[in-house]
Amino acid sequence: MLRSISFLAIVSLLFVTLASAQNGPFTLEAVKSYPFPTGLAAAETGNRIVWAFNKEGIRNLYVAEGPKYEASKITNYNQDNGQELSSISISKDGNWIVYIRGGDFGSNWDDAKSVNPTFDPNPPKVQIWSIAFEGGQPNLLGTGENPTISPDGNTVAFVKSNQIWTTPIDGSEAAKQLFSARGNNGSPRWSPSGDRLAFQSNRGGHSFIGIYTNAETPIVWVDPSFDRDSYARWSPDERHLAFVRRPGSGGAPEKILENRHNPWQIRSFDIASGESKNLWTAPETIYGNMPTTHGRVNLHWAHQRIVFLSYQDGWPHLYSIPEDGGDALLLTPGNYMAEYIKLSPDGKWLVFAGNAGQDKLDIDRRHIVKVAVDKAEPEVMTPGDGLEWTPAITGDGLDMVYISATAKRPPTPAVMKLKSKKVNLIAEDLIPKDFPTKDLVTPTQVVYKAPDGTSVHGTLFMSKNGPPKRPAVIYVHGGPPRQMLLGWHYSSYYSNAYALNQYLASQGFAVLSVNYRLGIGYGYDFHRPVDGGTRGASEYQDIKAAGEWLAGQSFIDASRIGIYGGSYGGYLTAMALGRDSDLFAAGVDIHGVHDRTRNRARNYRNPSGYERAQDALKALDVAWESSPVSTVETWTSPVLVIHADDDRNVAFSQSTDLVQRLRKKGVDLETMVIVDDTHHFMMHANQMRVNAATAEYLIRKLQDAMRANTKSGR
Repeated sequence: MLRSISFLAIVSLLFVTLASAQNGPFTLEAVKSYPFPTGLAAAETGNRIVWAFNKEGIRNLYVAEGPKYEASKITNYNQDNGQELSSISISKDGNWIVYIRGGDFGSNWDDAKSVNPTFDPNPPKVQIWSIAFEGGQPNLLGTGENPTISPDGNTVAFVKSNQIWTTPIDGSEAAKQLFSARGNNGSPRWSPSGDRLAFQSNRGGHSFIGIYTNAETPIVWVDPSFDRDSYARWSPDERHLAFVRRPGSGGAPEKILENRHNPWQIRSFDIASGESKNLWTAPETIYGNMPTTHGRVNLHWAHQRIVFLSYQDGWPHLYSIPEDGGDALLLTPGNYMAEYIKLSPDGKWLVFAGNAGQDKLDIDRRHIVKVAVDKAEPEVMTPGDGLEWTPAITGDGLDMVYISATAKRPPTPAVMKLKSKKVNLIAEDLIPKDFPTKDLVTPTQVVYKAPDGTSVHGTLFMSKNGPPKRPAVIYVHGGPPRQMLLGWHYSSYYSNAYALNQYLASQGFAVLSVNYRLGIGYGYDFHRPVDGGTRGASEYQDIKAAGEWLAGQSFIDASRIGIYGGSYGGYLTAMALGRDSDLFAAGVDIHGVHDRTRNRARNYRNPSGYERAQDALKALDVAWESSPVSTVETWTSPVLVIHADDDRNVAFSQSTDLVQRLRKKGVDLETMVIVDDTHHFMMHANQMRVNAATAEYLIRKLQDAMRANTKSGR
């Protein structure tokens, strides 16, 4: 059965249905009314900070200055029109803020293209702006991306049309192309004095690091080779550049279904002599592969040492080496990860977010950790049952700023006095007074075993009040390199999911959010299993095991277990409904991947050259068997499929294809299309429509059906 309604009609129906079905203490709108902070940055001198708040789709910049750190809004955008604020930075002296307005910079492609979910006949442009710390009228600097402020605070370099441009930070002159060079040129990096600019020139199968000085001086190419060079970092004295080197493309095709080591090294280039030398080479092991967590290698030239991230001991840990090379010192020993890593302005300390701490539950949280660049003495700065992320040390070295949340209080900026460790929240008063903090549940940690013995973590949302046998919902995150936490999440996408899970719990559901393998937070073997994804979808057994765990609980009606998720979570939702309709009674598949033989696997059978991998045809078969479309014939459970058609992470055609197959099969199918929005539902109204559709569908298919069966005596 196919149920499709016009967009406006379905929106009206959803909100009417939710209003009439409302049994909990708060509405979906109420639990989504919090302002979400992003882009927190601190000046390298003094104590000025900046961040953005997204309040129900209205995004604005806020600033604060020590010692009081009182929040002040400095922009006046007032529409929910899907225009995000990103790439937020503050000049070294703290006088200027630079940011991008528009685009979708969490995308896999076309991130710098216009987003137009309001159907404006003249679509908004993706533009770089500056504004004084004190506020006032923003200055348009140009169209482009990747802006970076010069050390003297007077100039902004940015990328436009694969070239590097510069403009005065106050917008007093039009932007000018700095130079012309072959390749896709980006990642501009000012030298400490601001006299030179390093950049990466991507040329397909290889890439170079270039150094631009001025219009009269030829570009210096840093040790050009048949390799991929990236992550250029200046030494404090500007005499050297550190960078990462990986092999260029080519060579005989490797086996697809096997894990293998991918070499990389950290090198140093002497600018005066033009000589390059290797400082450190990654171990030739699977763990020695370049990390794929936030910031990847996270290369920093610190105080007389070079710092980087490596998975070489099985966890994404921080290491440092002497600036002339040598043995790597493990700075963060222990079974936890490091992400969102910042170097202090004096180059002597690192602060980062990690799932570290003395409490066994801390593996499913984030706390701020501080460690010296030359000593393996990490200190958890924010212990407890809260969650903290994206730290930075202020330029005066006195304070540490970060984002803070709990299981019930949504995120807001915070400041810690480093000497006393006293913490104050910034802008807590902007959380609505009627936000349902007291009505939210504190999720509990659940650990269960998959069939192959893998331990899987989940977070369970369940209110105290509810029927003795309640319906259940499994939530499956996307990514897949993500980790859901025991509280509000540092990603706006997953903060939204957390709010929706809280709402479903208030409606009488037990909601289990699953941290399946391929996710982060539990070490390399969990994050990068050889048989995951297109190579066997071993992560699906973690989802099925979650359903079976729920079915075995005395407080769950095993016949009313639903599932929903977005992106990779949509993929695993579709896998569950296709493979195990007897276990999963209904589901909501939000922009999922459904045929994994497309795109990534297109060269398995027909490579561009003569050669192909020895296991290419087998890998193609495995990729097909790892796709939801391969099990449509056994799919009987009802499903709601949702997708926005300007999706830049998962092709809209993935859902178009699935819908045609489900129609032909006669599956109980409902659909919802969001026109001209992206994977991240940049317009708040669209995100609310998706949330409302998801909640209404699960209530109708699981909870209302359960009530109907109870009344009929089944």
